[in-house]
Amino acid sequence: MQETITLYFREGPSDKVYQASIQPKDQGFMVHFAYGRRGSTLNTGIKTQAPVEYQIAKEIYDKLINEKMAKGYRPGADAGNILAPSAPKKHTGIQCQLLNAISDVLLEQFLSHPDYWMQEKLDGRRLLIRKQGDIITGINRLGFPAAVPEAIVRSALNYPRDFIMDGEAMGDQFHVFDLLAIGPEDMRQLHYSVRYLRLRDTLDAFDHPHVHLVQSYSASDCAALFIQLKSEGKEGVVFKHQEAPYIPGRPNVGGTQLKYKFYETASFIVAGLNDKRSVSLMLLEHNESCPAGNVTIPPNHDIPNPGDVVECRYLYAFRESGSIYQPVFLGLRDDIQRNECSTAQLKYEPDPV
Repeated sequence: MQETITLYFREGPSDKVYQASIQPKDQGFMVHFAYGRRGSTLNTGIKTQAPVEYQIAKEIYDKLINEKMAKGYRPGADAGNILAPSAPKKHTGIQCQLLNAISDVLLEQFLSHPDYWMQEKLDGRRLLIRKQGDIITGINRLGFPAAVPEAIVRSALNYPRDFIMDGEAMGDQFHVFDLLAIGPEDMRQLHYSVRYLRLRDTLDAFDHPHVHLVQSYSASDCAALFIQLKSEGKEGVVFKHQEAPYIPGRPNVGGTQLKYKFYETASFIVAGLNDKRSVSLMLLEHNESCPAGNVTIPPNHDIPNPGDVVECRYLYAFRESGSIYQPVFLGLRDDIQRNECSTAQLKYEPDPV
């Protein structure tokens, strides 16, 4: 019994292929995979070190496919197309709101504060979507045009009026958490509670299989939801004052909209390439480069080039060396500028008691 699939992903300059197969060997089955740029020699690997029962191989195979589909890969040579921006270097004039983080010390007061609402913080690609007639424009966190998956475009075009929505793209799904404009009305100076309810009503008015509302919860539900999200391994939560306007950029300190992450992440600059799919990382401090350790690149990611900005998850950083402990590579970040990759991002090893 043999199965095989080829998946494709295209976004901007990226044109990737991923293959997976179940192949019989001896008295069992092996799960093979291959990946790389379309038309190039593919990197290959095996997910099972020895033959396993078919049902076990099928579970591994299905998990691989589901993970790739969640990232936007699709079967068929023309699948996975993502519409590239028409003017990728021209600023749109729209800047997203960026949030500061809160510490564990302040967490309790936000969980129970009657004026703050809470949303799940998703682990996707920040994306604003602007609809002007039949034109859909994706906008990244820097304010520049960004590619939009075709499935999201089709859903957005189902709404008859123009809009600007802010959210996170995960594969071909858009999770929207704020509404900046509807028709000719600029919503940014209105209270968050008003924007959220208008967003909910807007999404209720049309069919949008690839656009989803990120639910917002009041203080009475926050504590239970917080525990649930953390136990499920989610990224974190966002707290928004119900009267908060939408203010572009990031405040120097605090703010009326704040984030809390269940684990630490930071953006790093790739300093160099090591052996065995590993790269060295660095951060900036007073315009001087500081080493930040190494991270292994998983087989399902292309190896980044020196100078690229990448996102990594980690447990904490060592104070003396600045290296991060238990790093996990999350992916490239073409929407993060190099000067944002500073040591100020780091959370350091707790002091001994």
